Amino acid sequence: QVQLVESGGGLVQPGGSLRLSCAASGIIFSIYAMGWYRQAPGKERELVATIGSGGSTNYADSVKGRFTISRDNSKNTVYLQMNSLKPEDTAVYYCNAKYRRSYGPPYDYWGQGTQVTVSS
Repeated sequence: QVQLVESGGGLVQPGGSLRLSCAASGIIFSIYAMGWYRQAPGKERELVATIGSGGSTNYADSVKGRFTISRDNSKNTVYLQMNSLKPEDTAVYYCNAKYRRSYGPPYDYWGQGTQVTVSS
């Protein structure tokens, strides 16, 4: 029943911008930490940015100052605004929802991914 659907990926020139969206359903969105991860060919999946249920944010050093994560709890949607894009930002971007529990494993869900290609 849980579904995370990313959108907004595409092809953009270096220096350009994209805004990714992730619409969540089947979870109590407001209590979940949300995140964006990415995976480039031949590389491990890496954390890009997270936003907690209270609004705290964290960013990978490689995207600080360029990317902004935000959430709209009324729309059950998390966003990633990506500016000043570089070729090394090319990857499949995945949306993640995580709810850490006091006991047992966390609830941890992933979207299907959306391709971002930064190229001339």
